[in-house]
Amino acid sequence: MKLKIYPENPNSRSIKTVVECIKDGGIIIYPTDTIYGLGCDINQIKTVHKIAQIKGTQIEKADFSLICYDLSNISDFTKPFPNNVFKLMKANLPGAFTFILNANSNVPALFKSKKKTIGIRVPDNNIVREIVKILGNPIVTTSIKDDDEIIEYTTDPDLIYERYENLIDIMIDGGYGDNQPSTVVDCTSDEPSIVRQGKGILKW
Repeated sequence: MKLKIYPENPNSRSIKTVVECIKDGGIIIYPTDTIYGLGCDINQIKTVHKIAQIKGTQIEKADFSLICYDLSNISDFTKPFPNNVFKLMKANLPGAFTFILNANSNVPALFKSKKKTIGIRVPDNNIVREIVKILGNPIVTTSIKDDDEIIEYTTDPDLIYERYENLIDIMIDGGYGDNQPSTVVDCTSDEPSIVRQGKGILKW
């Protein structure tokens, strides 16, 4: 199923349809402020495994992040972090960033692994944030990469749907995506550091 949703003013009925789908264990593809993502409800462990299979990786090695509506529920999945990290996230979110934080015991339980860190995203995109807000908890996410050696990320929602139609439940067409991923900021040591410069320009 493919749904057209406009990021400027997401249709509440369409958002509700997506939320009901992922509550039932569905997999969605959706736009962010960077590239398109593949995601599911954090509470649907079997579906998290399915996404790892789609990506062709073991769940222990999967490069998953959590998409949150805002900073309020991040502490449910992370160990306490210093005030300077909170200020840095507050100054840059919502935005095109993934902040790597030390995971608490809720995350290993989720991924059934010894995962010590977790990526946190609060994208500057009304569609996915509205989904997470109505859902009431984060979604597990991973970026959609292309097999092409030159073009790393597919930006055309029609081409993405063509490729994943039989593997997912809902594809949200929110217009053309970007071809730059998020900027990754490692906040697990004393001083935060950029480990991948992407679309987001960090305000220190």
